[in-house]
Amino acid sequence: MAHYHFLLRPRCIVSCFVVFIFLVPLARSQAQESSGASLPRRAGPMGVRIDPQITDRVTIHEVVAGSPAATVGLISGDTITSIAGKLVPTFETLRSVMRGLEGGKATTIEVLRQGVVTMRVDKPGLGDSEGPPKWTKLPTEPYLGKQDDIFFVDPNLGFYGNGAGKIFRTTDGGATWQKVFEQKGTFVRCLAFTDGKNGVMGNIGPGYFPGVTDPNPLYRTEDGGSTWSPVTGIDGEPVVGLCAFDIVQVPFVNAGNLDHRPRIIGVGRVGGPAAYIWSDDLGKTWKQGKLPEIGAMAFDVKFLDDQRGFIASATDADVAQSHALILATEDGGSTWREVYRSARSFELTWKLSFPTKQVGYCTIQSYDPDTSASARFIVKTTDGGKTWNDIPLVDDHRVREFGVAFLDENIGWVGALPHGFGTTDGGKSWSKVDFGNAVNKIRLIHSSEGVTGYAIGVEVHRVQIPTGD
Repeated sequence: MAHYHFLLRPRCIVSCFVVFIFLVPLARSQAQESSGASLPRRAGPMGVRIDPQITDRVTIHEVVAGSPAATVGLISGDTITSIAGKLVPTFETLRSVMRGLEGGKATTIEVLRQGVVTMRVDKPGLGDSEGPPKWTKLPTEPYLGKQDDIFFVDPNLGFYGNGAGKIFRTTDGGATWQKVFEQKGTFVRCLAFTDGKNGVMGNIGPGYFPGVTDPNPLYRTEDGGSTWSPVTGIDGEPVVGLCAFDIVQVPFVNAGNLDHRPRIIGVGRVGGPAAYIWSDDLGKTWKQGKLPEIGAMAFDVKFLDDQRGFIASATDADVAQSHALILATEDGGSTWREVYRSARSFELTWKLSFPTKQVGYCTIQSYDPDTSASARFIVKTTDGGKTWNDIPLVDDHRVREFGVAFLDENIGWVGALPHGFGTTDGGKSWSKVDFGNAVNKIRLIHSSEGVTGYAIGVEVHRVQIPTGD
């Protein structure tokens, strides 16, 4: 078997990846080439962005000095069909093949004699030469239960809150925290900021958790979290409580130019009643939309743009009767329809993550007391949320899922009891991740230096994934 070594240089988070490609003998490649046409040879810029939604070709150069360049064709359908004009077997998407490379680690792609392409990650991990990136516990005020949300405006400025009615702020990436809000009877369930000054906080509201007496579902700040005021301008039926926010950029015409402004979207709550609200003026006033009756609770919301969005829901406020439910809209929230319902009772959805506009994940919680009902699942879509499929996470009745976040289509994390999980192959396999117990929210903050991840549960943990050299 002949060996060729190439350096792949896409212009994405990481500036360079090393890929070793082992090709079958030339005679077999030529024989395979006769079974299909290679892509037409056209000039392409160095380091074109790798995006599974586009049709393009990526230029790679051999590591060996003075050796010629080869071209890999990336076609619609996310398959590589040619290398230097020689047809090779189709394999998973280029991004899938590159899993584990975000820190510039090497992956080996083997083209076997049987014509099957397999992959292994020589250095599995993201920016850590010794293996997967390590999550580090940050110094925070001790808390006995699950803390629900953390939000970062940038890698340094962030906020987190908890059920004790407290909000903390950091200006140094979590190294130190300052308490900026404390109010007994308030349960800080969700946080969102449009910039360093303007932000909102959702309260779970009374009637569900013991000790929660604050009837105000929503607060806002205009001074970076130093002070918080209740929001009273919510149209429609009274909103009892909120569980999640999302922020989406909405296009509008500004003095003859196309501009964008932030829309804050909120949903709630666990235990019902379900509510869906939004604000186009930084949280000062809110409008309320109508959800279908089948959506009895709302736990999370994610909009891909100003028109397409999803709500993690459940079919019944009685958990024993509930099935996990995902609702979708294609008209900015004017109407919603069911796109996923679990076949199992005692289930809820919980959190959503869309690393791309086509690929998304959602955690599924099971409260089934039957210990034989031990299979745990997440659900995944690969067609922009039109259809969702169960993916096994683990067979363990003790496990209860919470937060989820994916760095790309394949690399992601799930927070859970009694520990977290991680995958580098889009959920085909999972391993234990030590980033604290009952992680309810995972935020990934991108910058020129790489990606910083924050995970909040009983504790707060951070991971730093540097951009490759």
